[in-house]
Amino acid sequence: MRSYWDTETVYAQPTIEELRRRVSASRERAKDKGKQLEPVPPFRTREICSSWWGKAWCKNLERYADYASRLDRGKRYVRAGTVIDLKIKKGRIDAKVQGSRRTPYNVEIRISPLSEESCERIIERCGSRIESMEDLINGKFPEEMAELFTGEGGLFPTPREISFHCSCPDWALMCKHVAAVMYGIGVRLDQNPFFFFELRGIDADRFIDIAIQDRVEKMLSNADVKSDRIIPADQVSGLFGVL
Repeated sequence: MRSYWDTETVYAQPTIEELRRRVSASRERAKDKGKQLEPVPPFRTREICSSWWGKAWCKNLERYADYASRLDRGKRYVRAGTVIDLKIKKGRIDAKVQGSRRTPYNVEIRISPLSEESCERIIERCGSRIESMEDLINGKFPEEMAELFTGEGGLFPTPREISFHCSCPDWALMCKHVAAVMYGIGVRLDQNPFFFFELRGIDADRFIDIAIQDRVEKMLSNADVKSDRIIPADQVSGLFGVL
């Protein structure tokens, strides 16, 4: 007999083959209804993400230690291609995950916008490295700027800055379907790192414009400051042996 306090309900886990059959059927039904899905394709690689920032996202996700068992199941689900739709919007992710029932589960994840203070701090860190800004403009993120994502007040949300909801019956806030979507976000970020800014409610183009403007202003403010590396004119002839 189950105890009243035993809240750890165990649900039967469908096989990968069963999941993929349901995925195929759900995608066909969506196609017939004219719905445009944005799936996370199945894959067999050991690593879910290939870029350092995508891997950092997954590592950040694993800070949610209370949901360790759900994370493992989430990895299994995202690898099987059960995340049949994943749309990233400003501060929000809407997704559909195929589970044990015929109809996919709806997953909604909300992420708090980055505070103005944190945004200004990130701009200052970016502006101090013009090489990094050029990489950002080209959609690349140098690993030297990892703190931009993972540091305190960075682009990665802390547990208190993120909320989850899934239409499945699992009592846990982060069920395996939510976990699958969270890993699926990492895959999306692999493809387009600017989604980091979208998730935190930041206009990436404006962010870069301001960072570059701040960099230029700092350079101009030092234009009249004499450098001790400049050789005075009256010493140049002596340096080169010219009389």
